[in-house]
Order: sequence, then C-alpha cells, then structure tokens
Amino acid sequence: MKILHTADWHIGKVLHRHPLRDELKLFFDWLYMFIQKEKVDLLLISGDIFDLANPSAEDKSMYYNFLRRLNQLHIKVIITGGNHDSVGFLNAPAEVLDVLNITIIGGATENIEDEIISINDNDGKPQLSIAAVPFLRDKDLRNAETDQQYENRAEAIREGIKNHYLKIAQLIEDKYPSCPSIAMGHLYVAGSELSESERDIHIGNSGAVGSDIFSTHYDYVALGHIHRPQVINDNKMIRYSGSPIALSFSEHKDEKQVVLIELKDGKLQEPEVIKVPKFRMLKRFKGNLEKIKKELTEFKPDFPLVSFVELEINESEFSNSTLIEVETLKARYALNESFKILKDKTSFKSNEKDSADLFKAGTNIEELTAMEVFEKKLEEEAFETKKASMLKEMFQILIEEAEQETA
Repeated sequence: MKILHTADWHIGKVLHRHPLRDELKLFFDWLYMFIQKEKVDLLLISGDIFDLANPSAEDKSMYYNFLRRLNQLHIKVIITGGNHDSVGFLNAPAEVLDVLNITIIGGATENIEDEIISINDNDGKPQLSIAAVPFLRDKDLRNAETDQQYENRAEAIREGIKNHYLKIAQLIEDKYPSCPSIAMGHLYVAGSELSESERDIHIGNSGAVGSDIFSTHYDYVALGHIHRPQVINDNKMIRYSGSPIALSFSEHKDEKQVVLIELKDGKLQEPEVIKVPKFRMLKRFKGNLEKIKKELTEFKPDFPLVSFVELEINESEFSNSTLIEVETLKARYALNESFKILKDKTSFKSNEKDSADLFKAGTNIEELTAMEVFEKKLEEEAFETKKASMLKEMFQILIEEAEQETA
C-alpha cells in the first residue's frame, strides 16, 4: 500500500491582496498526475484545507472538482479539519463524499472511536489503522473538572491533547493489535520551526505539545499546521509535510514537498520526500535603493507563473526624494511580465522629524493649516522651486478632494 501525506492547502489564501489560486490549481494537476503515476492507494490531508472558514464559491468549486478527479483514480482519501477550517462546512457533505471513498473528520467527534479508520484489504482484513484526529479546539478538551487540576489554561489544553491521542492509541491497540497505525494531527509540536504565514498558533508557543504525546504505538505521525516541512526531534516518522505552495515571503527558500510512505510486509517503510515543483517564485530583496535597483535589473525569473517580489529598502538618512524614487521604481515595473512587486517597505536609520519639530517652540501645530505644514516639509527637504511648486499644486488637489468627501 502506498500512502501520501499532505496538509495546509489553504485554498483561498491571499498574499498582499493577490489570490494564490493559480499555483494551487497547478499543484492539484501535479498531485493528480503523481498519484496516478505512483498508484497511490491512500491520501491523508492533515487540516487547513481552506484559508477561511467561509470560502468563496470559486474556492469551493476548486475543492470539490479536485475531489471528483481523485475519485477517478479509485483512491481512499481521509481529510481532517484544521484551525482555519469550518467544522460544519467540511462535515456537511461527509455522507455524500463517503460514497466516493472520501472520509471527512472536520472536528472532534462525540464518540472518539469515530476518529479511528480501518483500511482493509480486498478480503475485509484490516491492514492499517488511522487515528484521524482533527484540530482540537478548547471546547473539545476542557471541562470544569480538568481545569481545576492544572494551574493555567495552556497546561490544561496540552494535557487534553495528550489524553486524546493516548486514548485513541489504546483503542487502536485493543481493536487492531497486529496492524501498523498512523496518527494524523493538526497542532503545534514543540521544537518545530515556524514561518511568517502561520497565524493563530494554538495559544501561541505556550500551547506547544511535546512529541511524546504520540504513543509508540503510532508507526507514523502525519502532521499539519506548520507550513515549513520538517521532522520532529530527528524522528523521520513524525513530520510536518508543510504547505505545498509558499504562503508567505518567509517561505521563499523552502523546498515544498509531500511525503510518500509505503506499507510493505505489514510494516511502514521510511518515508520518501517528494519535492513539489515551484510554480511561482517569491523573492525578497533587501538593501539600499541603489543595490535593489541593480538587482531588479538583473532579476530574470523563469517560472510558469509571474513571480512575486517584496522590497525592503534601508537607507541611512531620511529623504522624501528617496520615497519618490521608490514609487517611480514601482511604476517602472508595474507592467513587467516576469515579476510583480507586491509589497515594499522603506526604513531610515535616522528617522524623519516629527511635524511638530519643524516649527519654533510655542507654535501650536493644531492651529496650522495642512498646507502650512506641507510647505514646511518641502522647505526642510530643499526641493527645487519648480518641483516644490508642482508638489504644492498636487497637495492642494488632495486637500480639496478630502474636503469634498468629508462634506
């Protein structure tokens, strides 16, 4: 049996107002072809299928169309909910999808045994057991009795997560003693490395659980929640597959992957990392303006999709002319066909003066007009007369538009 582990698709993710649908579509095409080529039998998706609890119609369509395509490959699919997913939304079509050999566990079940899934051979004999544990929310773990046993909320939740996994492990051991088992999970395990794209990490780092919560009965632990692929505590059988596409600029160097595990002679073999092709480059440029201008001139990405760029400009002295140059630079590349500047940030080691510092002591800045403050700023920057006059005209237009909107 071949098992594929993936997680954190985040369908509907938007990066600086730019949807990431195109790279997800290409990923789904690639994943479909890989499953078909390798004859994968079981697909595990460990949470955060969607980026928002209430996905758009387009994102829902992408999700259901891909599940429909998977059904053509006669593959078993198990999907667990993540912290970004709506339990109700994921579970709503569960009975229909079950007919297509797709099992959905959107949230913690009333009967914990319902989170145990047996994968049987053609004769109905269990070959593998799955602890399909979704993201466990506070309400799933806490009660008045357990809260009194621990000093703080985070400790109570950590203990609740641990007990949940241990209880399922015991049930699996009792029911399927001779079968290997896999635990799925969507949680933050201590020691894992985060990227900027993770948010709502369970009570911050204080909610991290130790890898010892996974009983030795579990032969492999298929984790989701952390977007950077990694193993935990050097144990190759406990790992995050990571997100299949970069969800933030902090992940621009990450090698995205899915994980292939083979069940052979009744034992799970060492996982094989399968690299996901990079469909779009995310590139972050850092340095002073001249350095960045030179690097942008030399930047010639070659990917199926337009690359996304982030600029971090650092200068020594504050200057409005630098800010104007940055805007000119962005305008120059606005129609570039190979990359798009999504975000820029300009910082100065010596901060600009506060507007109040431009005037003599005793001047009440609140009594000045906006134009008087603006003229003082122009004077400080020492703009040439023609440019200063043009800027004043433009600023006056902005003042009048703002007054009209207010009226």
